[in-house]
Parts: sequence; structure tokens; C-alpha cells
Amino acid sequence: MASDAALKSTMAKKQFGVRDNFTARWIKSPAYLSILKSKTGSQKQLCPFPRHEVRQLPLDMANAHPPVVIAQGIGQITRSFLREVGSVFWFIAQTFEEMFERIQQGRVPFRAASFFRHTARAGVDSVPLVGLVSFFLGLTMALLTGYQLQRFGTERLIPGLVAITFTRELGPLITGIMLAARIGAAFTAELGTMQVSEEVEAIEAMGIGPLRFLVAPRMLALFLLMPCLSTVSNIAAIGASSLISKAYFSIAFPYFLDLVKDALLIRDIITGILKSFLFGLLIGAIACYRGLTVKGGAAGVGTSTTSSVVTAITVVIGFDTLYNIVYTVFFPT
Repeated sequence: MASDAALKSTMAKKQFGVRDNFTARWIKSPAYLSILKSKTGSQKQLCPFPRHEVRQLPLDMANAHPPVVIAQGIGQITRSFLREVGSVFWFIAQTFEEMFERIQQGRVPFRAASFFRHTARAGVDSVPLVGLVSFFLGLTMALLTGYQLQRFGTERLIPGLVAITFTRELGPLITGIMLAARIGAAFTAELGTMQVSEEVEAIEAMGIGPLRFLVAPRMLALFLLMPCLSTVSNIAAIGASSLISKAYFSIAFPYFLDLVKDALLIRDIITGILKSFLFGLLIGAIACYRGLTVKGGAAGVGTSTTSSVVTAITVVIGFDTLYNIVYTVFFPT
């Protein structure tokens, strides 16, 4: 009996490629032999299934124990997510470390021309898009909320409602989503093409750090310009709501400004600015990280670009929600 059990264990390891004791014990167990007999009518054929990887459970075990497979899938997804989060934060830390080392040596970390080129591209060229989208959103929000407030005779709350909503929430959020789609995709495609064509390796061969030379100017450009673009978004939305308030609800512009000043607080402005800085840093880091980790040639560049946009938008919305929860819990008034 002992020799038969040893033979079965050896054959199982050869066919399944398993090295863990848990899977080996399962293959030798009476439950597995019972399942095998019901499938094949005999217990002589030890493994009728194709070769599996070490991390993959046998098919019958998955059918017999679905909670195990579900837990395994959740664990793998969580592990991959935490690995990606750690890699992005390590990427940010390494970029700033290379910059500070360069500054300590008395040298500039990157070319000023490169920084201003990315600044003009991400900031100045994005002003029309951000302003136009925010203008239409401000019109829609003022119009829809105004009709509802008018039923209760409180249409004078429209200016404060739009101002607070855009300053604290929609201004940074909408700007972050638009920059992630427009600038983040461009940064990922550029760096991904350089990675595929081995230009990044050539830069490293010349003794130039690719993080401070390629990543730092792009990331700092988004980091510094996000508050400016959020301000443009806020002004466009508030201006649009003033037009609706005048045209449909008879709120004069001077009175509109007084209502905005009475409703808007300093902490609302600070909250919007802090969110803008955070979103700009995250969008730039994710875009550059995806670009420098491209694999698979031209097809990989397209895949990484799509992944960069989706990831950046998801992260922006997720951090916005997390920030609001923390702020509401610790600073309720």
C-alpha cells in the first residue's frame, strides 16, 4: 500500500508539475479518486486532465470547491493591484531622488526648454478645452438646479451652489479627467515609442538618468499646471452660471458676485488647490510609468496608452472620493 501511494504521488507530480504538498495530498485523497471514478469509470488513470501550472488548481477541485477558487482569484487581483500601487509610488520616489541628487551636485535636473515645452503643451493648449467643457457644465448645472430651487423660492442659492461645487469638487475632477485623456495618453505614447525603439536604453548608455531627464519635466509640468487649469474651470463654470441666473432667474451680476463671496470659504479654495496638485502628480506619474514599462512592440504601445488613460481616470476619481471621506470625517465643519 505504501509503495502504491508513493507511486501515485510521483506520477501526480510528473503530470501536474506540482511542488506543493497540498495539491499532492488532494490528488491522493479518496475524494479525488471518487471524482475520478465518476468521470472515467476507473481509478487506474490517475490524471485525465492536461498539464497545469503550479499556481493553477485542478479543474475538478475548482468545481468541487468554488469558494477556494473565488478566494484565490480575489487574492491574485489584490496582489496585482498592490504591486502596481507600490511600483507607481516607487517610480515617483525614484524620480524625485534623481532630481535632488542632481540638484545637490549643483546641476539642473533637466533642460528648461523641455520643461517649458511640456508646460505649454499641457497647460496653454488645454485652456480652451477645459474652459469650454466647464462652461457648458456650469450652464447645465445652474439651469437644472435653478428650476428645482425655484419651486421653493430659493433660487438665490444657485451662485453659492455652483461656486462651491466647482471649486471643491468638479473643477479639479473634470480637469483631471480631461488631462488624463489628453495629456496622459500623449505622454504614454511618446515614452512607450521611445522604449520600444530603444531610445531609453541609449539615454541610459550615455550616463543620463531617464527618470530625471524624461519623466521629471513631464510630471512637474502637470503637477504645477493642474491648479491653474482648475482655476480656469472654476471661472468658466461660475461665469456660465451667472448668465443663466441673469437670463432665467433675474439675478443681477453684482448680486450674483455677492452671493458667491458669501457662500465660498477659504477652505473650499484650499481643498480644490490641494486636490489639483495631487491629481496632477498622479496623472503624470501613471502616464510616464506606463510609457516606460511598455512591452510587445507597437501593439504594446497602444495597450499601454489605453491602460494609462483608464488607470489615471480611475485613480483620480478614487482619490477624490477618499479625500472627501477623510476631509468630512476629520474636518466636518
